[in-house]
Amino acid sequence: MATLIEHVLRLTDHRDRELLELTLSKALIDLLNIQRVVIATMLSKDGNKYWLEQVRLDARGGGKVADKLRLDITTLPRWEDVTDRVKCVQAGETREVAWAGADGPRITYLPLFSDSRFDDLGVIEIHSAAPLQAADLGVAEQLRHVYRNMYSLLAYSDRDALTGLLNRKSLDDAFYSAVLEELDGVSGQRLDAYAAQGSGDERRHRVPANYWLGMVVVDQFDLLSDKHGHLLAEEILLLIARILNNTFRTYDQLYRFDREHFGVLMHCPEESVVFSVFDRFRANVEKFNFPQVGRVTVSCGFMSVLSDDTPDTALGKTERAVDFAQKSGRNRVISHLAMLRNGSFEESPRLGGVDIF
Repeated sequence: MATLIEHVLRLTDHRDRELLELTLSKALIDLLNIQRVVIATMLSKDGNKYWLEQVRLDARGGGKVADKLRLDITTLPRWEDVTDRVKCVQAGETREVAWAGADGPRITYLPLFSDSRFDDLGVIEIHSAAPLQAADLGVAEQLRHVYRNMYSLLAYSDRDALTGLLNRKSLDDAFYSAVLEELDGVSGQRLDAYAAQGSGDERRHRVPANYWLGMVVVDQFDLLSDKHGHLLAEEILLLIARILNNTFRTYDQLYRFDREHFGVLMHCPEESVVFSVFDRFRANVEKFNFPQVGRVTVSCGFMSVLSDDTPDTALGKTERAVDFAQKSGRNRVISHLAMLRNGSFEESPRLGGVDIF
């Protein structure tokens, strides 16, 4: 069994924010005499709030880790239906619920974060056979404090300063952790991933079908910037990011790569559905009235992630699709697969001149 210090080192050794909840859960299971740990956070969509169980681990083995790219949001419990979690978050303090007598089994709820930022609401749910001792609660609080610090640091480093979207650096971790291989039920590989962090090198891997990477480029952005000035150009980018958030699903991964280049990593069953979503986004941008600018358009390209793809090769394919869209009139959506089927260009990728790699 690892010591508290060893678990703290594991928590602070991450550069992948997606593994923090798993590492925290494993530490609590190892260090406390408990039965189960659940870390649940809020997910919102169309004005409704849901509980997403990021991690569920049992002391006797087994558990699950959420794959955010493959969520079926209709299966998640509504926020207001899990009242004890809601009360813990609203009070901002530890809450203990005994359900079989004063000295019997109980669930202890701890707010995951110390404040009530809208996008960071969550609880740590500890199941135990008896009340937690003061020393156990102290260990849980120490680990939670380290987790919060690391979460804030990684959240800051993973985000684009202007738009708040994920940045290019964070794509590598999402690409390798969410798109590694088809997982059956319990994610055993993900459950052990905290102990086997990669170096960030270009790794080869097996991937399931139906993962897609897309790129969005603001058409003629340099001309817009020259005509309207730097501040209005930044306002365009902020509004594009807002339209991205409003068009794509809550759990799709949205990025700003560099200047006018944005990205989307998503899971979807069919190419035609992916095309429809990107085309809806394109149309939403075209019909939006940008203050003092008027009409702005975007060109979009997307590709299906294949077994030998890396983030760089995948981005190269999306760039080729975007280049094709821009050279054929702009304000279009192009599928890399469709272009291959049509013989519009060869299979080998071209890494172009866009400085996002």
